[in-house]
Amino acid sequence: MPHDTTPSRQSLAEHLIRTRIAGDVATSRENNLDHYRELAEGNRYYWLGLDLGERWTDPRAVLELMVERCGVVADPKHRRGQDTIDAELTIDALDRMAVELRKAAESRARVLFATGHPAGMFAVHQALAAALRDAGCEILLPADRLYADNGEIRHIGGVSVLHRGGNLMHTHSPDPMREVLDAMEHEGQEPDLVVADHGWAGFAGSQGIDTVGFADCNDPALFVGEAEGDLTVTVPLDDNVAPHLYDPLTAYLLAAAGLEARS
Repeated sequence: MPHDTTPSRQSLAEHLIRTRIAGDVATSRENNLDHYRELAEGNRYYWLGLDLGERWTDPRAVLELMVERCGVVADPKHRRGQDTIDAELTIDALDRMAVELRKAAESRARVLFATGHPAGMFAVHQALAAALRDAGCEILLPADRLYADNGEIRHIGGVSVLHRGGNLMHTHSPDPMREVLDAMEHEGQEPDLVVADHGWAGFAGSQGIDTVGFADCNDPALFVGEAEGDLTVTVPLDDNVAPHLYDPLTAYLLAAAGLEARS
């Protein structure tokens, strides 16, 4: 990758904060705390395909974890208004993800990409898939005509997404990944690595598959999954800004992994 297209750590941190991928993000404190409470109360929708049992029943413990892993405001009395993601934690997690991508490239692993945020994160996944394919990895494309949540699972640019009524769907559901992995098992395939978000990542991690993912500060389950060892890496970021704003993040990640971006 040309050096002039790869941001330094400092310049990437500044970009993340300027574009609100990190720093003062759009997700409100009220929304974050509601989701932490729902997870703690056992609402499976917020578990994103993971099995958290009875281990996370205190919303305060969830908040403490999110302070540590994501950089949300630590003060439990802060109940309304702005919340934050620590850009340094984002970059630390990108560095850890880069290690996993480098290992996948070196071993020519079978890698599965999927996103529940096609309007935001798709371009990131697509660029990573292309770079790993060029490095000799097999980018897995599950069978056609798989269905979940009243939609069809489609594979675009090496990335699995949920399609319904002519639209690519935003989804937190683990069911699409469940369908994909079931179909792959039937075909005698299994990914060595999954790169995903939302329920796509959570369910893959719950099945013992090496999984790295991206998550917003209102999606605590994937950070819990990382803390418990179900996910290898969870990168904190706002997962729904304009796609081109992720370009410097993608460039940094590819360079850290020793992968070449397509021009």
